Amino acid sequence: MIVKVDQLVKRYDELVALDHFSLEVDEGEIFGLLGPNGSGKTTAINCMLALLKFSKGTIELFGQPMRPDAYALKRDVGIIMQNVAVFEELTVRENINYFCGLYITDKKKRHELVDEAISFVGLESFSRFYPKKLSGGLLRRLNIACGIAHKPKLIFMDEPTVAVDPQSRHSILEGILELNRQGATVIYTSHYMEEVEQICSRIAIMDKGKIIASGTSDELKGMIRTGEKITVEIINPFPELGHDIAALPGILSAECI
Repeated sequence: MIVKVDQLVKRYDELVALDHFSLEVDEGEIFGLLGPNGSGKTTAINCMLALLKFSKGTIELFGQPMRPDAYALKRDVGIIMQNVAVFEELTVRENINYFCGLYITDKKKRHELVDEAISFVGLESFSRFYPKKLSGGLLRRLNIACGIAHKPKLIFMDEPTVAVDPQSRHSILEGILELNRQGATVIYTSHYMEEVEQICSRIAIMDKGKIIASGTSDELKGMIRTGEKITVEIINPFPELGHDIAALPGILSAECI
């Protein structure tokens, strides 16, 4: 097991952002955290990365407690946050080199890794560009390259496809699958069901700081019988109404109560 979170609680005064949040991720998985904005996904990621203090619970990465000073653990972790975090005064190559240099001190090795990262995200033609000259999709690719250049074993990705065009989104998702094929374990947050269904081996659905359901895509579909439950109040329904509604296209079942 590469990630273990047990009964995590995070409070902001009276607001409970994480409510006894527990999570286990095995090595080699792409694990999806799915939920609406404000459900606690980013808070959970920040706690797992020891970027945020929490009120209660335990966090282990690679079988070791994760703390702010756990530098040996952090060398094997990559972070791609929701907000693009690069230096405007540095070129694409200089940005990737800087972030890679936080983990890799050998210049020759770092040069090779930067080249690999640029090629991996398809920024070869933009390596001398400054961030302000890049489109939103290319900025997202740069953000990813900065987080993966040092070849981390565990990668946290917090909604990396927000506000990108469909082509860039497809490229990013394919890149995540390739990182996984190369051996990386990925924790991926999103509020797009189609994304996590496409790339994740298991999915946890979050709401109000809790995991309310988890499993594979097929298991989750089975829980909700692949459809929505809709309750409609009708005054003076006729007896055959439930049968007639159930016969409509797309309706799995209907009953009058």
